[in-house]
Amino acid sequence: MNFNITELIPMLPEIFLLSMLSIILIVDVMLKDSQRAVTYVLTLLALVGCAWLTFKGHNSGPVHAFSGLFVSDAMSVVLKLFLYIAVAFMLVYTRSYLQARDLFKGEFYVLTMFATLGMMVMISASHFLTLYLGLELLSLSLYAMVALQRDSAVATEAAMKYFVLGAIASGMLLYGMSMVYGSTGSLLLSDVSVALQEGVGQKVPLTFGLVFIVAGLAFKLGVVPFHMWVPDVYHGAPTAVTLFISSAPKLAAFALSIRLLVQGLEVLHADWRDMLVLLAVLSMAIGNIAAIAQSNIKRMLAYSTISHMGFLLLGILAGSQNGYSAAMFYSVVYAMMSLGGFGMILLLSRQGFESDNLDDLKGLNQRSPWVAFLMLLLMFSMAGIPPTVGFYAKLSVLQAVVEAGMVWLAVVAVLFSLIGAFYYLRVIKLMYFDEPVQTAPIEAPSDMRLALSANGLAMLVLGIMPGPLMNVCMIAVQSSL
Repeated sequence: MNFNITELIPMLPEIFLLSMLSIILIVDVMLKDSQRAVTYVLTLLALVGCAWLTFKGHNSGPVHAFSGLFVSDAMSVVLKLFLYIAVAFMLVYTRSYLQARDLFKGEFYVLTMFATLGMMVMISASHFLTLYLGLELLSLSLYAMVALQRDSAVATEAAMKYFVLGAIASGMLLYGMSMVYGSTGSLLLSDVSVALQEGVGQKVPLTFGLVFIVAGLAFKLGVVPFHMWVPDVYHGAPTAVTLFISSAPKLAAFALSIRLLVQGLEVLHADWRDMLVLLAVLSMAIGNIAAIAQSNIKRMLAYSTISHMGFLLLGILAGSQNGYSAAMFYSVVYAMMSLGGFGMILLLSRQGFESDNLDDLKGLNQRSPWVAFLMLLLMFSMAGIPPTVGFYAKLSVLQAVVEAGMVWLAVVAVLFSLIGAFYYLRVIKLMYFDEPVQTAPIEAPSDMRLALSANGLAMLVLGIMPGPLMNVCMIAVQSSL
């Protein structure tokens, strides 16, 4: 492999983040607990630096590095920029929560940065091995983060379940990749695509490999029947970690799906489309129906995530550029909605009290009309009610499915959306029409209140003007695929 120093330029954001990680690790060791804010500020600065390098280093077309192992294209740039925004918001939301629970430690920030690095590698991977390395770096960091609250039996149990199921899913993904490699003779996504177009490889091992790859992807997205870990991990992990797992990794999971299924295995679209149809319908059905029965808001949002990932798959299985850009738009919007939803739980929590039951939201409008209004916008957006951006996210995905000739699937999706609207509207009913159970004042740092206000209002502003974000996603997909 001939190495040229210019090949490092597309990877500058990843190299910078790894360098900052090393600095944060060394600095954090020398800090007292009372000085931990230094680690927090350094982590935010690292994200700002990554965003600047990603934006400045963008070229008009895809740029490959390291003999095709790594690619910098419009889709990777857009997804990375939204990834930095999501992680930055997560850090702002979680600071006071971590301080109140003695979790405001360097480990949380270092693991967050390692997970972010893994997601960046996944987003820019153009080779099976690079994809897998990024995925494992993300997964191992998340397992450790779930178990961060060492004196919590629930968190430890959730981490064990996540680790065991995650290891099985990673094995399935790797096995599927090995079968595709055995059939096509390459691990490079572009070479695999060319080999499949030329009819290289036997049909049976390729189909088996595809089944294992889709199963591994389904676990990472958290769709039925590979969803078992989602409610337990969301409920058992500290809410700060749940917020992280529910938002940023969904952007990386979308990129992983596009890289594998579209850039590598698009020739087998007829095979993987049928699998995704089944996964999408089951996810929307079980996710929405099971969410109705939940009394814990973290578990409710966990089942809601499963149904949203079913919707995301609709865009991918449509098999068109409109579908892929709609799925990308959906993943970005969902990450923002999830950040706001779990951010609200953190806002209402205080020392010794987790505000994670639906009853804790009763009478919220009487305690704080502004906070209740922001939660209303987030719930409307998740339910897909206009004029919030969630409506346009669902509409764009449904349009792509109808264009692909699967009108019945769009009808099924709409029906399950109507069922899902029930549990979102129930939250609004509790906030506005019930008497408050909690009377303690809502105390939160001003930066958290400001970020949450921006997050909630973004649902309304992007709903009124969805065009610019939709166009960015469309251009990114067209120039990358």
